[in-house]
Amino acid sequence: MSSENDGAIIILSSPSGAGKTTLVKKLSSIKNFEISISYTTRIPRLNEVNGNDYYFVSNKDFNELIKQNELLEYAEVFSNLYGSSKKKVIDNLKLGKNVIFDIDWQGTKQIKEKNLNFKLISIFILPPSKKTLVNRLSERENNDENVINERMKKFETDVKHWVDYDFVVINDDLETCFNELKDIITKTLNNKLFKINNQKIKNHAKKLLI
Repeated sequence: MSSENDGAIIILSSPSGAGKTTLVKKLSSIKNFEISISYTTRIPRLNEVNGNDYYFVSNKDFNELIKQNELLEYAEVFSNLYGSSKKKVIDNLKLGKNVIFDIDWQGTKQIKEKNLNFKLISIFILPPSKKTLVNRLSERENNDENVINERMKKFETDVKHWVDYDFVVINDDLETCFNELKDIITKTLNNKLFKINNQKIKNHAKKLLI
């Protein structure tokens, strides 16, 4: 059973390149907020550190984690496996820490289906436009067209899942988006209502899919 002193699960999802990981890191600077560091079979990017950004493991080790039921959720994304440690997450929540997840809609669905006895806030982040997203991916992936095309092929599928989330924000400006996220999380944790313009979000999502 959860208690009033337990932390909350904060999930951020988005299409690749929408700024989710940067926003997760900014949220983790707030007192009592902790990132759930995922296991992944992906090769580290140049600026990534094992144990800080991800736990980089082999396919064999990842499958062993699945076999031993040690993952709270897991999914295959762009031919790589990603998953969250069940024990580390639950331990942090019981210590009163709010645990932030940087995961996609597949992992979010799994966590929601588990009906854990912790408060859960799910937020989907949309880019301001397809053009902006491609520019961000080009910068991040050093203009690797194969990688960018692969990300954009999955874009439409990802965007359609915004309807499965409690809140949706548009990351047009990083600081503005960050402040909106803080406002959503703070009010929700304090059982206060935060209204979003669902029609605006719906119209924006439609434009992204054209």
